[in-house]
Formats: sequence, C-alpha cells, structure tokens
Amino acid sequence: MMLNMQERLKLQHFLTIKKLENDQVKGLIERAEYFKAGGAVAEYSQPIYAVNMFFENSTRTHCSFEMAERKLGIQTIPFDPATSSVNKGETLYDTLLSLNSIGVNLAVIRHSKNEYYNDLINLNNTQKLNMGIINAGDGSGQHPSQCLLDMMTIHEQFGHFKGLKVAIIGDLTNSRVARSDMRLLQQLGAEIYFSGPEYWYSSEFEEFGKYGKVDELIDQMDVVILLRVQHERHQKEVSFSPTAYHSEYGLTIERYARMKERAIIMHPGPINRGVELASDLVEAPKSRFSMQMKNGVFMRMAMIEAVINGRGLGGEK
Repeated sequence: MMLNMQERLKLQHFLTIKKLENDQVKGLIERAEYFKAGGAVAEYSQPIYAVNMFFENSTRTHCSFEMAERKLGIQTIPFDPATSSVNKGETLYDTLLSLNSIGVNLAVIRHSKNEYYNDLINLNNTQKLNMGIINAGDGSGQHPSQCLLDMMTIHEQFGHFKGLKVAIIGDLTNSRVARSDMRLLQQLGAEIYFSGPEYWYSSEFEEFGKYGKVDELIDQMDVVILLRVQHERHQKEVSFSPTAYHSEYGLTIERYARMKERAIIMHPGPINRGVELASDLVEAPKSRFSMQMKNGVFMRMAMIEAVINGRGLGGEK
C-alpha cells in the first residue's frame, strides 16, 4: 500500500512496542508488505548515515537491519564492539556522541542491559546527542523488530489476529521475544498460552495468558512460537539434557502431526535443532522460520523509515 509522506508513521526513536497503537501496527505491516511486493522506496536529496552497534552476538537481526538500510539507500558506517573505545571505558553515550559529531544520523543497537536506551534519550540541558535510536534488543526486555516481523508473518497467514490461539513455548525467563510478542498479540486480540519448563514461567506472564502442558495445547493452537533455550544465560544450570527437553517440551514429529491443518510454526532463531524443534521440521510446510527472516528485512525497512520520517532526515524528494 503506497502511503504519502503525511500518512506514514513518524517516530523520534523506535525502542519498544509498548506504546504502539493497533492502527500503527497495522500501518507498519502494510508498509512492510508494500516493500515486500516491490514497492518503491523514498528518494532522498541528502545522505542518511547509520551505524549498527551489536554488543551481543547476532546473525539474523544484524544482517537483516543492514540489508534493510541498504534497500532504503542508507549508508552504513562499520562498527565493531571488540575494537571500539567502549573497551577502554568509554560510555555508550560518548561513543554515540562521537559518531553523531561526524555525521551519523541513526544507530541500531543491541545491548545486554535492559532499557539501555534511557541514557541516550532522556537528556539533560547540557547534552546535545541528536540521533535516532532503534532498539535491536535490550537484555531480557524488548525485541520490537522481531515482534513486528512475527506479527507480519502471522498476518500473512491468517489476515487477522482476533481470536487466534498462540502458544509461546520454551525459555520464557530470558526471552525478550516472548515479552514483546505476548504484549502485542494480546493487544491485537489473540489468545496467549505459555508452555515449557514451569521454572521458566513466572507471575509476570499471568496477565497475558495461561500456562499449559505442550501435549494439552498443541492440537488447539493456530500459531506455535518456539523459543531458543538460551544456554549462555543459564550458566548455573549444570544439568541440561537436549534429548529430555525435546521429548517433554519440544516440537517432535509426533506433535507436528497433531497440529491444525492451517497452523504455523515460528522460531526467532538461532534454532537448537533437536531441542526446541525436530531437525526435519525446520523447513516443513508449517514452518515459517525462513519466511520470518525474509519478512524481517521489509519490516525493519518500515521501522527505520518511521524514524527517518519522524526526524525529518534525508530531505525526501
């Protein structure tokens, strides 16, 4: 859907899905679908520069944002946390201030600290940072781009959200995907269910959905979102059996066979094959794993464009 400049979403930053209204979510999905269908991107009379700062390992999100930037005609500035002055004790704010001073307009950031961005946007009278911040994941907090590409993928399959039954299964405790998806899915009218080891389920999830056993839920769900077991955040848990986890909580071939005909499987990646999901199911007909990655580029284009519009960057022709 081609929208004129006045109709498009405008944001100073893109940090969380918490304040997005349903019509804004719909607008982002429509804009991403427009890009996916080959719709033309805006032409700018002035260059826009972006930096991608990933302080945690990433393949999908990092490469997807860079592809989105290139498709929008944005010039990206290389940044490697391992060789940056952050390792000399420089604050994230001062690093961004330096990049802003040489002309960088946008920063896509993934960081291990929850709500790291507060120090970058809540400025005092002496601070001059003038840069759009796009959150690519903050600790165990939010993952807005993954959430919105998930919404796009679900919308492509069903055309709506109201009344859909969605199970989120796995490492709930450490999942920013779960925290983002559950909030927006509930807001859009879906019914949320949680499963996985009960010690990863806590009271914070109760206002969004119910807990149930995988085998009690699997044949009732329209969407099954599997979460990666984040071994790097479970260092104190010395005993973990991939085989036992897969048997009790994973999507096995047998459970797959019990799913609804139109039901779909989603996973934010990276997948632990044979743990959350049987290896033979990664590219099965119901799997949308590759489609999520594809949709992610177009959704991130829509998100970046919203910040470009909100900050008046580029001088659109």
